[in-house]
Amino acid sequence: MKNEYESGDERYKLLLTQTDRDILISLVERKPIPEGTISRLLNNYDFFAGKIKDMDLTPAEVYESIGKLQIVNITLDRAVDDAQAIFESLNSTGKELSESDLIRNYVLMGLESTEQSYVYEHYWRPMELLFSYETQESVMDRFFRDYLTMKITRIPKQNRVYEEFKLYHLNCEFGSVRELCQDILTFAKYYTDMVFRRSDNKVLKRLYDDINDLRMDVSYPFLLKVHDDFANGIISEENLEEIIGLCISYVLRRNICDIPTNSLNKTFATLRNEIKSDDYMNSIKAFFVLRDDYKEFPSDDKFKKAFMTRDIYNMRARNFILSHLENYGNKAPIIIENYTIEHIMPQNSNLGVEWQTELGANWKEVQKTYLHTIGNLTLTGYNSEMSDKPFMSKMNMEGGFKQSALRLNSYLVTLTEWNEAHIKERAEQLAKKALQIWSYPEMSDEELAPYQVVEKPAQRYSLETYDTNAFTKMLFETLDKRIMNLSPSVKREFKKLYIAYKLDTNFVDIVIQKQRLRISVNMKFADIFDPNGICRDITGLGRWGNGDVELFLDHTSEIDQVMEIIEQSYNAQVD
Repeated sequence: MKNEYESGDERYKLLLTQTDRDILISLVERKPIPEGTISRLLNNYDFFAGKIKDMDLTPAEVYESIGKLQIVNITLDRAVDDAQAIFESLNSTGKELSESDLIRNYVLMGLESTEQSYVYEHYWRPMELLFSYETQESVMDRFFRDYLTMKITRIPKQNRVYEEFKLYHLNCEFGSVRELCQDILTFAKYYTDMVFRRSDNKVLKRLYDDINDLRMDVSYPFLLKVHDDFANGIISEENLEEIIGLCISYVLRRNICDIPTNSLNKTFATLRNEIKSDDYMNSIKAFFVLRDDYKEFPSDDKFKKAFMTRDIYNMRARNFILSHLENYGNKAPIIIENYTIEHIMPQNSNLGVEWQTELGANWKEVQKTYLHTIGNLTLTGYNSEMSDKPFMSKMNMEGGFKQSALRLNSYLVTLTEWNEAHIKERAEQLAKKALQIWSYPEMSDEELAPYQVVEKPAQRYSLETYDTNAFTKMLFETLDKRIMNLSPSVKREFKKLYIAYKLDTNFVDIVIQKQRLRISVNMKFADIFDPNGICRDITGLGRWGNGDVELFLDHTSEIDQVMEIIEQSYNAQVD
């Protein structure tokens, strides 16, 4: 592994990248390695050293294995050979490199040796060190996807981030690779602060905690832009905190109201386009306030109603919700992991006589309706002791509600019984607190006015607008039901000449003809998978509707084949 007669890098027959270089040299030179050092190389070394020590691997087996190692040394002529193309070709036959690996090599390989060393040491390596060693590859891949989304306001496909980066590099605003890498380092700092919850500002640190607890990865492209505007003095730190808080409220309220999340990534990917630099905060708030489609920011009334009736217990965010209800405005916040969730009215379907008496004659219906709702949930450190005990037993037992210092239990200690009326009243109290915690954007009429577009009343169309007969009407209604069942987010619009179905934009349009339906799918013809050969390429041809793919529905027996094509267009917008 080393040449005893050389020094420096020439002493070693194998050198690794900066991450593991020192570890390998220490192992080869038998130098002590600091305790607690984290390295996959060290883990692998310890694994095989242990196998050899325990004779799980014999010397003969080790020798035979070394004999199977293959080392390829390639010398390139910089003036003739395309190093990156050769590199990609070599690695296409082995283990796939990560997107960030490909990007790193693309960026560095084209540089002269001196510039390559400078860019790597001053920008790329410091950027890599921002990421946690254990998750570096996966989180860096996500970073580059979100970085590109922020730059081009379009989400690159998961397996095409490297290709998109190359296109971006060819058309980006930077005059050199050094400038590009400096920008990547800047945004990687914002990104890793959010992902790894790093900040000296306690408010930001708490907001980063919330982002991670809610798994709000979709918001990162937009929040990268906002962090950069703060760093450049365009907005204040208070503005930054308010915007992050708005995004958290937006995601949480939609979650409570059970609004599908499949459009959130595109909402946040394009939200930067709504920002007006001369009215920064109001432009963002107005975007949220004026949403009345599947991107809506649920109003206070809608959120409150859903919050009181939603099955909170079986939500992934239940601990997040209960923790915030308890800790909001609390100078001595609790650590929720030290507690378990308690159903005040027990989950046992065979409730005892005392519970049945308290809940009334329709106790089964009360239990079914309110069991997992916020009004019936609290926190305790004595869940197993409370079990199915009657309400007053839970109140007075050691560690019971009366002894609890939790704010969530403050209402309970005023009661002597637990029933439907009290569950609803407690839910009302907690919902009012939730409105404060996850607030709706506040805007005056004057602030909102510039963003309200006054449109002329549009002419309204309906199915009766079109020349239908009993057969085509039946065909349409059958297909319409299948399309609308794809998701609650699908919107149908009756246009003058066709019916449109959309998420972000139209994914399929239907024209009702005399004896059939003509269907226009909004995709490139080359992107359609059409095993039954029912699609036609209409690229460049004038047709009502959107897209380059045309097909027809002549009979209900064909509807499954037709839906397979339509779902491809729908999924292309969801992905």
